[in-house]
Amino acid sequence: MSERRAARDAQKKDHGLLYYIGVGLSWGVLALVALIAALVVVVPAVAQATPYTILTSSMEPNYPPGTLVIVKPIATDDIRIGTVITYQLESGEPEVVTHRVVQIVQPNLPGGEKSFVTKGDANSQADPNPVKPVQIRGAVWYAVPWIGWVNNLVNGDMRSIIIPVVAGFLFLYGGWLIVSNRLEKRKKRRTEELAAQEAAGQEELARYAPPGPSA
Repeated sequence: MSERRAARDAQKKDHGLLYYIGVGLSWGVLALVALIAALVVVVPAVAQATPYTILTSSMEPNYPPGTLVIVKPIATDDIRIGTVITYQLESGEPEVVTHRVVQIVQPNLPGGEKSFVTKGDANSQADPNPVKPVQIRGAVWYAVPWIGWVNNLVNGDMRSIIIPVVAGFLFLYGGWLIVSNRLEKRKKRRTEELAAQEAAGQEELARYAPPGPSA
């Protein structure tokens, strides 16, 4: 038994503390990247939400520049004061703004539609033009700090190439960690078995060894 324990201790010393720290960090990085990928790509796709990048400081400190906001469609009647919405500056145009609703303007005439006064959290004045329902792309569902810059870099055609490549790399990396861990356990078990066999052989030799000369 002591030989088996000695073999385990020797194997641990061969790896060293840095080995186990590296393995832990590898799993941690893999888990973090997988979580970010889920928050940025998978969840928005499933929920039919759209990622947008905050480019200005108008929504600091809650949404500083570089924040990726996931915007989910919302019914007009569900918008309340305090809801952060993303809307088009001009209906049908691609340029959008993400600001907080500070006032809801009810229609004066029957059949009219309500509009929304918005303001950036860091701005002293409300936006000059009320937002009409047709301009609203949705409300902010959740946000991921700093990832917005990456989202800008991989927009358009580049995203269709980079995302599968990154996903494939993560899949291979995760598979490599699993396989290497299993191989390491198998190697450790084999070392212990050899140590046990060697100890048993030594015991057997000691049992049948001729007695030494008596004093």
